[in-house]
Amino acid sequence: MTTPVHEGLAKARHSAVHLEMRDAYQPSDPEFIAWQQGKRLDPVDRSSWWRPFLDVVAETTARGVVMRRARIVSEPVTDYIRYEHDVTFPNVAAGELVRWLPRRKAADIALPGTDLWMFDGSSVLFTYFSGIGEVVDREWRTEPAVLELVSSAFEAVWDRATPHEEYKPV
Repeated sequence: MTTPVHEGLAKARHSAVHLEMRDAYQPSDPEFIAWQQGKRLDPVDRSSWWRPFLDVVAETTARGVVMRRARIVSEPVTDYIRYEHDVTFPNVAAGELVRWLPRRKAADIALPGTDLWMFDGSSVLFTYFSGIGEVVDREWRTEPAVLELVSSAFEAVWDRATPHEEYKPV
């Protein structure tokens, strides 16, 4: 399945950054529901957690593209963020770098109004969500002012954030 994110990753040559700022996404996600019911990924059984997106991550990072994901989260964290934290180790295993930043530590950073991907510092894919976290639209932007805002915001978040391996959800 080709999505705008997959297209951006396929074209990326140097970098792909992903900024996530919501405390919940897609509450009807079957994997989230299964996690709420006690399903956990087995780190030893790769076949139980490897998914198609991780193939994309592995292929992208194997080409030398540095993939970084930063998540700004409220503390105490929501169940959805606990779920995300619990299922992030496969992304790291596939080559993605992930960091977490408590929202309190991001209060003085000028941030874009929604989650995004930025590819090679030259294009941004904004994702717009409904109030409950369902994707309602996406938009590509390339204006220099938008690129500068996104780049400076992401770097400020990244510099303050805690690597996945060290972050413990509160």
